[in-house]
Amino acid sequence: MNPTALKFDQNCRRCPRLVAFVEEVQAKHPDYYAAPVPPFGVEIPALLVVGLAPGMHGATATGRPFTGDGSGAMLYETLYQYGFSSAPESLSSDDGLQLFNCAITNAVKCLPPENKPVVAEVKACSAYLAGELRALNRGSVVVALGAIAHSAVLRAMGVKLAAYKFSHGGEHELPGRLTMIDSYHCSRYNTQTKRLTESMFQAVFARVKEKIVS
Repeated sequence: MNPTALKFDQNCRRCPRLVAFVEEVQAKHPDYYAAPVPPFGVEIPALLVVGLAPGMHGATATGRPFTGDGSGAMLYETLYQYGFSSAPESLSSDDGLQLFNCAITNAVKCLPPENKPVVAEVKACSAYLAGELRALNRGSVVVALGAIAHSAVLRAMGVKLAAYKFSHGGEHELPGRLTMIDSYHCSRYNTQTKRLTESMFQAVFARVKEKIVS
């Protein structure tokens, strides 16, 4: 993996476009967290869930991944169902929710315009994700929510993207005896259009439990 992996930096200003956009959001919403959003969960998890980026009225407002808007509804409910969360809902950063043997992060730590980071921004954030991946023990599982998260994990590990094709439910053995399992992103758009159903998402985490137990 990337030997120059960095620890999370709440004051990171590597991406001028993202810095400017987050500052605009903070000006409009002074009570928002409006900064790079740190990972949430245990320090060395058996399961690392990797999303795309913080949402404007979710993580950028609350300071916790997938918290405060509809994007995290299916995620936290499923984590609770499979024993990774203390509650089925994540409402605010001070709601007392805990994760068990699990952590949630994003490929890009800052809110991008239209929820679409450019490749250069994913690469700029790669060293932070690499640090999170390096902390995992052998046999751990990474769930990549969407194709961008999938590619970001591969970049952070320094492996060829072409060797690992994204597909919902796809399973990939990575260096360090890590397993990555792909899922469509649990965005409100995907769940409302039924591109991602509850049963499809639950199947991913059922497989996670099998891998962790084994």
